[in-house]
Order: sequence, then C-alpha cells, then structure tokens
Amino acid sequence: MRVVTIEDHYMTTEVRAKLRPPYPPGGFDGLVERSKELGHNIGEEILDLTGSRIRAMDAAGIDLQVVSLSMPGTEALSAADAIPAARDCNDRLAAAVKAHPTRLQGFAALPTADPAAAVKELERAVKTLGMKGACINGHVGGDYLDDKKFWPIFGAAEALGVPVYLHPREPHPDVLKRWFGGYPELALASWGFAAETCTHYLRLMAAGLFDAHPKLTIILGHLGEGLPFWLARLDDHTRGAFRYRGLKRRSTDYLRENTVITTSGNFYTPALLCSIMAMGVDNVIFSVDWPFESNKEGRTWLDSLPLSNEDKEKIAHKNAERVLKL
Repeated sequence: MRVVTIEDHYMTTEVRAKLRPPYPPGGFDGLVERSKELGHNIGEEILDLTGSRIRAMDAAGIDLQVVSLSMPGTEALSAADAIPAARDCNDRLAAAVKAHPTRLQGFAALPTADPAAAVKELERAVKTLGMKGACINGHVGGDYLDDKKFWPIFGAAEALGVPVYLHPREPHPDVLKRWFGGYPELALASWGFAAETCTHYLRLMAAGLFDAHPKLTIILGHLGEGLPFWLARLDDHTRGAFRYRGLKRRSTDYLRENTVITTSGNFYTPALLCSIMAMGVDNVIFSVDWPFESNKEGRTWLDSLPLSNEDKEKIAHKNAERVLKL
C-alpha cells in the first residue's frame, strides 16, 4: 500500500534566527525530552530536507512527504523579513523536491504580512516551482485571516486549484496570557494549538470565506483540531446566526465540502472513527507531523486500523492524490 503524508515540517537556520522569542520555547534544540521519547533529535531533523528525512521515511515505509515550513513560519516575521524568507524557503524546498521528486513535494511558505506579496509568491510557488498549495501558520502578528485584507491569498489559491493548510501556532498573545498563564504545558500541542486553530477556522467560516470562494479547500491537521466531534452541536447552535450573517450554507456543509482533515500527530483510533463518521472517509488524509512525531508509530497505527482495505487506501494515499493532484 502506498503511503503519503502531507503534514511534515522543515526549518531553515535563517528563519529560526529571526524568531523572537525563540520558538518553540527554548528553540527547536530545546525539545530534549520529546526527542528522547521519539528516538531522534527534533532540532537536527527539522533542518534536514533530503538526508536523514528520507532514511526515516524508508524505515517506516512512507513513500512520499508533502513538506512545509514549521510553525510559526513566516507568519511570525515582519513583511520586510517575510518576503525574502518565504522566497528563499520555497526555492530550497523546490530544489529538494527536484532532487527527490518521487519522495518529496511541498507546500509554499508565504509572506502573509504583505498579502499582495503573498499572492505573488503563491503564484510563483505553484506555477514555477510546482508547489501543491500553501501552509499558513495561524495568526499573522496577532491578525486573523478572517480580516479581508488577507482574502486575496485565498482567492489566488482557489484560482490556482490548490489548498491552504491552516496550521497551528502558539495562541494569540492575549489568549496565551489569559488562558495559559502559569500552565505552559497546556499552551501548545497538548491543547492550545487545537483551541487556537479551530477557533481561527471557525472565524473564517463565519466571515463567509467559503461563500466568497466556494471551490477553496482548507486543510486542518490533528484530526481537524477536534472539530468533527463538535460538528452536530456546532451546526445546531450556529444555524440561525449564519442565516443572519447571510451565509449560504450550514457549518456542516462547509466542513464536509470545503475542508479535509489529516491525522497528523493524533494516532487515536476512536477519534479517527468519529472523524470518518462525521466528515466522510473521503475527507481524511494520513499524516505524521515529522519530526515532532514518529514515522514508525504513525505507520504502525495506520496498518492496524479496523477499516476496509478500500477505506484504508483512501486515507493512506488516494485522498491526498486527489486533493493535491499528486
């Protein structure tokens, strides 16, 4: 069975040097305990694009990775820094893909702080470099993407026929202080990422993004950041408000028709089965979240799933091939 994973990350030393404060806390080299648990050095592996990355894929039986710049990405940079950084990252990733076209593909980094420049870079990345979409790491200097100054980016993605992966980053500074002050262990991957990203996504939905761009596809990781669990309740309690806002469809429709989710870093079978039942198996794509998660653990879990061979193949590679035109 072919295995494709579409949320796996890299970082450059140049972008990492510009992140203030260092991110994650202590920098990528500070993830010592997590690295021990996984059996590889996250800080080293995230800088590798073609060496140990591909060896780790081989060891786990993963055929193709679609790679993206790690959080907080260029979203944490000023426009002056983000424009050259995104271009450099995309050129480097494209070179790695060119060297290993059957093993690697890429999502573009964008200078989102300058939406017009982001549109130009997305067009260049897709048309010239062959990128399969874009990865945007959450809020942009505290601004959320429901602000319509960012919507030309989504319009460009729709016109190009490529998805936007809405990836987590640390919560908005106001939320980080109020919700997670004194509890840093809850602020990131354990809970804060999901709370931040699903709220960000729902802002986009309620703002009418999918009515303005009905052919746009948004990708959410970590089994949809928990949204499949809330689908019925969300629909029940937004129906009237969405009509008042002038939205054309229900939240359930937007989730099932404009959104696909991945399994990145959430290898939990009960949650997956809930997600399949809520979203439909055609909207679920296998992913790992390398190097923050284990390729081997992800692949072992995938093989063990209590699904038909047909559904397992959809999740393992067919859905990714359809959505990304691989």
